Amino acid sequence: MSVSRATPQRLERTACGRLEWTPEKLLEVALDVRRNILTMLAHAGSGHTGGSLSVTDYLTALYFHEMNVDPGNPDWPDRDVCLVSNAHVSPVTYSVLAERGYFPLSELLGFRSFAGALQGHPNASDTPGIEVSAGSLGHGLSVAVGVALAAKMDNHPRRIWCSMGDGEQQEGAIWEAAMCAAHYKLDNLCGIVDVNGVQIDGATAEVMNVEPLADKYRAFGWHVIDTNGHEMASILGAVAEARETPGRPTAILARTVMGKGWPEIEGNSMWHGRPPSVEQAEGALKGLGTSYKKWLSRLENDGAVR
Repeated sequence: MSVSRATPQRLERTACGRLEWTPEKLLEVALDVRRNILTMLAHAGSGHTGGSLSVTDYLTALYFHEMNVDPGNPDWPDRDVCLVSNAHVSPVTYSVLAERGYFPLSELLGFRSFAGALQGHPNASDTPGIEVSAGSLGHGLSVAVGVALAAKMDNHPRRIWCSMGDGEQQEGAIWEAAMCAAHYKLDNLCGIVDVNGVQIDGATAEVMNVEPLADKYRAFGWHVIDTNGHEMASILGAVAEARETPGRPTAILARTVMGKGWPEIEGNSMWHGRPPSVEQAEGALKGLGTSYKKWLSRLENDGAVR
């Protein structure tokens, strides 16, 4: 991968350690992440729009407030770990990692191309900051349990975070992992479920209802927090509560809206795995205070142009 340009904003966003940024600053980053997602998807002509936009706020909060990481040294032994099990939302994962400084923003324009390293489903061998290659739903929480258990065995203070989709809760492996996490009292583990109510075939409640999710996780021995997945103060309160809850893992049910930030597609399952055209992205980006041409230039110049 190419070398990132060190603009003042980039330097602030790429600092090592927990940033502990305010909700106001996090919303600024989340806005940039959404602009990135729409631009890179239109540029690629491929990828998942809806879930990427719904996950944006809590993934931004993890990397720019909560997690102890070093973008300049992705394999830093003392880092916290985030596993994105709903890996088809790779546009948001890559956008957050790029904004945090793991690789240049210009790399986002190689998304889903043979020449780029950012494939549709993340490959840990190709991309800095990706902890596990993923694609098949239902397996991320099992990996997260293994990482959390290893940290306990090593007496290491790192925390492990696992993002999942609500449709993904239909997978049996999720519940095997949930049972295991509670059995071993993995209070260093927090699962965040993107509860946007929509999956590729329609409304989750109609395809295979997973509710009541809170009752199910509690029955498996987890501490449960139900929160607004787009309100930064609520997200920060939830992750702090998870960090301070001893003796058992925590599940944060982040209530979100698929396609959040692009009103024309919000809640529409047709946009689960559909990218915008350049013309559609132009309209969506106008609603987010910029233009396709302007944001494309920002990515090409690694944030030097806004």
